[in-house]
Amino acid sequence: MANVIKIKKGLDINLKGKASEVLLNGGKSETYAIVPDFYSGVLPKVVAKVGDKVKAGSVLMIDKNRPEIKFVSPVSGEVTAVNRGAKRKVLSIVVTPDAQIEYEEFGKKNVASLKGDEVKEAMLNAGMWPFVMQRPYDIVATPGETPRDIFVSAFYSAPLAPDFNYLVKGQEADFQTGLDALAKLTTGKVYVGIRKGSAVQQVKGVELVEIEGPHPAANASVLINHTKPINKGETVWTVDPANVIIIGRLFNKGIADFSRKVVITGSETKEQGYVQAISGCTIKSLVGGRVATDAHVRIISGNVLTGTKVSMEDYLGAYDNQITVIPEGDETHEFLGFAMPRTDQYSMSHSYFSWLMGKKEYVLDARIKGGKRAMIMSNEYDKVFPLDIYPEYLLKAIIAFDIDKMENLGIYEVAPEDFALCEFVDTSKIELQKIVRDGLTLLYKEMN
Repeated sequence: MANVIKIKKGLDINLKGKASEVLLNGGKSETYAIVPDFYSGVLPKVVAKVGDKVKAGSVLMIDKNRPEIKFVSPVSGEVTAVNRGAKRKVLSIVVTPDAQIEYEEFGKKNVASLKGDEVKEAMLNAGMWPFVMQRPYDIVATPGETPRDIFVSAFYSAPLAPDFNYLVKGQEADFQTGLDALAKLTTGKVYVGIRKGSAVQQVKGVELVEIEGPHPAANASVLINHTKPINKGETVWTVDPANVIIIGRLFNKGIADFSRKVVITGSETKEQGYVQAISGCTIKSLVGGRVATDAHVRIISGNVLTGTKVSMEDYLGAYDNQITVIPEGDETHEFLGFAMPRTDQYSMSHSYFSWLMGKKEYVLDARIKGGKRAMIMSNEYDKVFPLDIYPEYLLKAIIAFDIDKMENLGIYEVAPEDFALCEFVDTSKIELQKIVRDGLTLLYKEMN
């Protein structure tokens, strides 16, 4: 029987535009790309050249500091561009796909008969390693280290997030194989967080933990903090459940198949549902023709709290399986602003009477709705932050870059996504996730 964790702090934002469990027709992506900025802690070194013919699984880029970490092409085709920015920073490596995908053959493997080093080598060679994230620092894991434990949160709780039970349907064997492979990489346990009634509650060889409560219940940090917190000097790894499926597929099929279901959501979409896609595809291939209006909308790769603003010409985030489209809000003019009593707008602080209207779906736009000011110690972060950490004090320690205080206040346990709700409810409108990411990056450089 699974252990049960109940959290009360958090916030479920009920937005309009939820997806039905229906598979929509996907458009054709004219190009695919590897974007280095998607991967934290990686210094890219391009090894492919423009004009090279590649297969799905061929190496395009490596990490300069850890060359064993490889980034491979998600499709077969021709490398048509290596885009660079200021100081020759690599922005993207673009591949124009073939009509029919050809795969590099890595060979099917029985995970049960493999040793940990053999599993690691197979994942590195096939470009699966960037799916493994490391705590502390929330970066792509260092292959030379052995984690104390590995954590997989096998559900999603963010606004309009995909239903993992639908994502994993028909791929349960790949998910189990992926967990078996991860178990070979640690001397500890693989902890899997689930919701009650999960489709994967029968998985074997792992420690199941049932989590109840509002978002951010699905964040890996919640699972870590309430089962086995990280102490100084310890390392744990986390893997997104959708990526566990892709890892398992490598061993069961012997190929680097990066296909996944991507959910199309948001109030400004004509239809909501799931699209079968391949990592690195264009945003246009996912939502082209599905946006209610081309003007004055914000397209987000990911969810509304942690996702990235993108255009039709950009590419799906490496870790994303959700596209959200909401109003930009730049053409909205409200009489008397927030002072006007309203029943159709969301307010966590009950400033509007909408909270009396029962369970209601809201259309939220991308406006900040407030002015920037100093951080106010008003306990508003604590109401939505379920970790056993004082968020205001930790954030101030990060801003001051006081390493001792950062360590004492729990910097090793957190990732930027854990502060997304704090950022949402913040009256000061401070970019808290950016502060945490910059702090983790500086700390990693300082400590390594």
